Amino acid sequence: MTASQVNFVLHLGFRTGPEDALAQFRTAVRFSQRYPSRVVVLCPCLSDTGVTEIRAKVYGECFLGHNSGEARCCEFVILTYPRSQRRFLENQVSVCLSPDLPLYYYAHAFAQSAALADYRYLMTRSRRVLIDSANAPEGALSYPWPRPEAVRDLAFARLVRVRQSIAQFLSRYPAPRLAEGLRAATVAHGGGCAAEGRVLLDWIRDRLGACGAAGASYRLEAPAGLPSWGLSVRFDYGKAASRFSWRGDLERGCASIEADFGAGRTALEAAVSLPSPEETLGEAMFR
Repeated sequence: MTASQVNFVLHLGFRTGPEDALAQFRTAVRFSQRYPSRVVVLCPCLSDTGVTEIRAKVYGECFLGHNSGEARCCEFVILTYPRSQRRFLENQVSVCLSPDLPLYYYAHAFAQSAALADYRYLMTRSRRVLIDSANAPEGALSYPWPRPEAVRDLAFARLVRVRQSIAQFLSRYPAPRLAEGLRAATVAHGGGCAAEGRVLLDWIRDRLGACGAAGASYRLEAPAGLPSWGLSVRFDYGKAASRFSWRGDLERGCASIEADFGAGRTALEAAVSLPSPEETLGEAMFR
């Protein structure tokens, strides 16, 4: 039997509805099938009326591993607590965790960034602190995290295949060629992936800066013509001959690329898709 490999604390904020909570729980179970885990799910009570204590429910599941001779197990402790008992939560969580395993903490759908301050001990102990800027409260990205180097955004992790698609194509050209004459880089996004569009633009700004691009502007757009989970990237070189554009539909799983960096026009189709939620968790935790 494969022993647990990680401690994982899934903390459901007040903006987590019942269906979302069930989806997050199922994602954690599927994640544990890949990485056997000790999982603690924290569920604050939205209403404290008549609730004066922390309550727990234990859940476990065993399943076959990579072959019929390998068994894996996931272990869940679900803690429900009223706000009046938050000061005792650190003790209760520490009892549930395995002390010799690394800790990962995911704060999901919190209503206010200020509420994170009550769980500083989880943020300081964790190897990775996960948020999803697609459902994080306003100000979460600028929140003064105790260990900002440990924070990972699931919106960025979801774009791992998009970033690979763009980077693999552009890697065939010398970096100075990509930066020469660049005036602007634009990312457009559909209505369902505004957070993904923002993190993609930040990544492009960082990568083009590493190539030596200076003085270029970076724009984020939300045109009506894109599908809900559509993204596009365009480099504008002004009067220079260079050109690059990438356009993808993440629901259909397809993308197109057009480019010309002085060696003739290139146009090709590529496959691109979103990873599963459990793959996204693994990408954010371990990369």
